[in-house]
Amino acid sequence: MTKQHYDIIGDIHGQATELIQLLEKMGYRQHNGCYQHPSRKVIFLGDFIDRGKQQRLVLETVMAMIQQGSALSVIGNHEFNAMAFHTPNPDNPDDWLRPHSMGNNQQHQAFLDEYNDDSEELNKVLNFFYTLPLFLDLDGLRIIHASWEPNWVQSLKPDLNSDNTLTKELLIKASTKGSHAYKTVESLIKGVEYKLPNGITFDDKDGHPRKAVRTQWWRNTDCTLGEIAIPANFLDQQTANITIKAEELVGYLSTEKPLFLGHYWMVGEPVPLADNVACLDYSVAKPGGKLVAYRWDGEQKLSKDKFIWIEREAHHDNNQ
Repeated sequence: MTKQHYDIIGDIHGQATELIQLLEKMGYRQHNGCYQHPSRKVIFLGDFIDRGKQQRLVLETVMAMIQQGSALSVIGNHEFNAMAFHTPNPDNPDDWLRPHSMGNNQQHQAFLDEYNDDSEELNKVLNFFYTLPLFLDLDGLRIIHASWEPNWVQSLKPDLNSDNTLTKELLIKASTKGSHAYKTVESLIKGVEYKLPNGITFDDKDGHPRKAVRTQWWRNTDCTLGEIAIPANFLDQQTANITIKAEELVGYLSTEKPLFLGHYWMVGEPVPLADNVACLDYSVAKPGGKLVAYRWDGEQKLSKDKFIWIEREAHHDNNQ
């Protein structure tokens, strides 16, 4: 049996121009209203929506590819947030699973601008989000939006559909702070966090104050907080020098099959995070960012030569 070859694409966030350019750069062509490749498939890492101003075109492109079998995808935290944002809270019918606060409205505004006046299309898109699995564990590789931990994945299995998609009941549980489902889904699609000591806070990329920092959870050795914090540049020296033991980290062993992530707003030239871990989110939502793919052909040790990308605004070839 011939092994499937995949092109794994990071977070898109409404940047349809870059998505189409990247697909065409990799040899995908329109056929029957869908981008297809004669021998390869795309795997999307989620976060199709919010931020950019081409939400509809991104979703039309992605949905056609998935529905016609030329792509797979997992759910991102922005799709999960959208589902909760548009679902009434059963315990408080006057509210929503994701409250319509100023901050949440602001983060979701680009999506609302394109869909709020079209309830039929909005429902179609929200129903599509329900078809996106939380993770993919395929022959030779794994896909998840932010972090992988087998026990967390297994603990959610009873609440997931057989294809690892979310039920409405799990959406409700995972939107209820303090529940096991909330903590687990948050970690899988939003990353593993370390609570900062001594009342230290920082503002995230949207200007929201945070009391915990995302970590390079895949590390397998003792390190300092400064070495694993994402981002690290706001930490004072004393906090950056806090020792983190390997057993405090989730870790991802070098013997495991390759794992592909989005979510982390990386910068610089795309390279593997470890021999078997790669993040493909390189901040295309901001000027100078990149929409990045990895062209996987079955290798178990990842190579920087397999990354390919389109730079936002500078649409010349930049893959090395």
